[in-house]
Amino acid sequence: QVQLVESGGGLVQAGGSLRLSCAASGRTFSSYAMGWFRQAPGKNREFVARISRSGSSTYYADSVKGRFTISRDNAKNTMYLQMNSLKPEDTAVYYCAAATLVAVSTTPEQNRYWGQGTQVTVSS
Repeated sequence: QVQLVESGGGLVQAGGSLRLSCAASGRTFSSYAMGWFRQAPGKNREFVARISRSGSSTYYADSVKGRFTISRDNAKNTMYLQMNSLKPEDTAVYYCAAATLVAVSTTPEQNRYWGQGTQVTVSS
């Protein structure tokens, strides 16, 4: 098993930036594909970005492409989400996810391991 803890959320004005972190413990971090999801009030959890076990491959939702960057540091057992040019519609609870598959699924229900989430609020 793996335990995941998100941090770095907060309140930021539109156009600003935040960097989220997901710290992992348990099994070897490099054994897991990782990803970020978000859930806004009244909406379903949605895919944001994913990264391969080595960090060599990434994939983004169209809504964040060009603004967000996912990365990981396997030596520190940590995954990151750099969020730039934030918009009010980015407001949500952001969750990190892990999978023993070759890639995190873009369908939330198909991923087993989740953190508790961190709140990101973007004001206009």
